[in-house]
Amino acid sequence: MNNPVLSLKRCPRRPRVLDGHPWVFAGEVETLLPKSVNGLAVDLVDPRRRPLGTGIYNSRSKLVWRRFARDNGVPWDDSTVAGRIEAAVARRDPSVRYGRLVWSEADDLPGLVVDRYDDVLVVQALTLAVDRLLPAIVDCLQSLPDLAEIVRRNDTPVRRQEGLDLNVSTVSGADVPSRWFSIEGIEFRLDLTGGQKTGFYLDQREQHPAVGFLAKGRRVLDAFCHQGGFALHCAKSGAASVLAIDSSAEAVENARANAARNGLTITAEAANVFDFFTAHREERGLFDLIILDPPPFARSRSALDGALRGYKELNLRALRLLSPGGILATYTCSQPVDRALFRSVLADAAHDARRSVTILGEPRQPADHPVRLDFPESEYLRGYWLQAD
Repeated sequence: MNNPVLSLKRCPRRPRVLDGHPWVFAGEVETLLPKSVNGLAVDLVDPRRRPLGTGIYNSRSKLVWRRFARDNGVPWDDSTVAGRIEAAVARRDPSVRYGRLVWSEADDLPGLVVDRYDDVLVVQALTLAVDRLLPAIVDCLQSLPDLAEIVRRNDTPVRRQEGLDLNVSTVSGADVPSRWFSIEGIEFRLDLTGGQKTGFYLDQREQHPAVGFLAKGRRVLDAFCHQGGFALHCAKSGAASVLAIDSSAEAVENARANAARNGLTITAEAANVFDFFTAHREERGLFDLIILDPPPFARSRSALDGALRGYKELNLRALRLLSPGGILATYTCSQPVDRALFRSVLADAAHDARRSVTILGEPRQPADHPVRLDFPESEYLRGYWLQAD
């Protein structure tokens, strides 16, 4: 059976899909297809009826079409999805027990996220098309070795934009209680059914020990500490002192519990990071290493200006508290804030702080969160390690 066909309309502004981007918005097509097509495979053609690939379709979403194949006529079925999952897993290092196995459009599976936590997989179905094939997806994943459970973590609000409900379940039907997992040599107690994201910030797992390596003998501040990933690795590496702060009292309690479990000494406090910096603004040289890993300040371009102001103010305040020779490890996970913008913001912050700053490193997201040249949205995590005079 042939796929339904969706046609681009002639637009004054050239749609990005013509240059290889995998997304089409509702305003870029001639006519929306019937609701009965939602969640199915649809062929895309340009205004001259030239083929542009096959994608999943949903008229309820602003993103009505998401490409999963460059050829037209490809089915969205159990066989196609299983093949894509197998290819995605094959691209990853099989020895990694904690990491991302499937990442949505970056693996040509729009709306499917699969994270591995040792013997547990956490699966997110973020699009209607993926949700419809979830039983087949789970069957495919169950063929992976050394698995005890698969959690269907479908509680992300973005599902509502696809007309889907929110729910969390397990393949076995049993509850999955919080338990200890050893990630990069540190044990963390994780809730895989109710914690943030899929349970842990796996995209920063390589950064935690890397920054910890810089911490020996230094007075460390881990701002936005969450589970204490940076703080604990700094303590393990021989930091002189470690202060971890987060606005979430639950996160702070988790960081304390994780420190106790690992026999590490940190101080963890519940505090708003901006307020903390304001309260200590006169204490120059208070820390030798400051880590800034905030939640996203901008999830869309409409919030970009405010986000840039926020990042500048945050990094300016941190630079003022750094000792001479101190290091600032600073990150953004706001996708619209590209590397050039972030670097410009940091340069402005350094100027206003009257500090000369040298770039020591430019960390990026790990290889299991692949960045596609034709899909800029696949790159979202950017960082700089800076040393101030």
